[in-house]
Amino acid sequence: MRVALVQTAAGLDPAANLDAIQRLVTGVDAELVVLPEAVMHDFGTPTTPLGPVAQAVDGPFVAGLADLAKQQGATFVGGMFEISDDPNRPFNTLVVVGPSGDLLATYRKAHLYDSFGYRESDRLLAGPATPTVVDVGGFTLGLLTCYDLRFPEHSRALVTAGADVLVLPAAWVRGPLKEDHWSTLVRARAIENTTYVAAAAQTGKAYCGRSMLVDPLGVAVAATGDAEGVVSGLIDREHLAASRERNPALRHRRPWPTSVVTEE
Repeated sequence: MRVALVQTAAGLDPAANLDAIQRLVTGVDAELVVLPEAVMHDFGTPTTPLGPVAQAVDGPFVAGLADLAKQQGATFVGGMFEISDDPNRPFNTLVVVGPSGDLLATYRKAHLYDSFGYRESDRLLAGPATPTVVDVGGFTLGLLTCYDLRFPEHSRALVTAGADVLVLPAAWVRGPLKEDHWSTLVRARAIENTTYVAAAAQTGKAYCGRSMLVDPLGVAVAATGDAEGVVSGLIDREHLAASRERNPALRHRRPWPTSVVTEE
């Protein structure tokens, strides 16, 4: 299955962001198109209110993605702000739209970015800690968003639920060591779980870009720098099986206690 990773800098106008997505994906040959986190509407500044711009998953942004999915004959994954019961704090949600235009799955970001001096939880609500997987093109996709990458137990829960591809839309903030953390952790999640990782990131002044498709042995099948654009590569069922045979770590897992046992 060919996977296209769209790297762009989203703005504050959802209609303009849809136009940018259409411009970037037109003519792209892929069965799965992964868009960044918050591609519907960027986070803006730390004081930009997100509640007023949030939409329902049956709203105009997802409808626009559905039209693009039908035009391209591909499944689209991308991030939006979804209306919640708190008018000031929406959910940070991924939507998966199939080539028929149907909404196949949604995932509300479980780990909010209260780190490196930022507090995402002041502006957004966390979703439940429940692994979300969806079958696309003979592969099982596990859904992650940005900061979720820093929690290996989340990725492992997705793999336990059957995921063989981790799909990771992100808006990874630039900063000292941040780019190194991004590339290291993307490859680590692939290696430790013997999965593909399809990581599509925002770029621009605030974000580091560096979208990449990494194979189950940690090799970058496709990668880009910080320029806007699309990068694509293949995920292969036979290579996945061969990688897991070569490195059968998932078969070697053992249950560990949740509490520490000390000996006197």
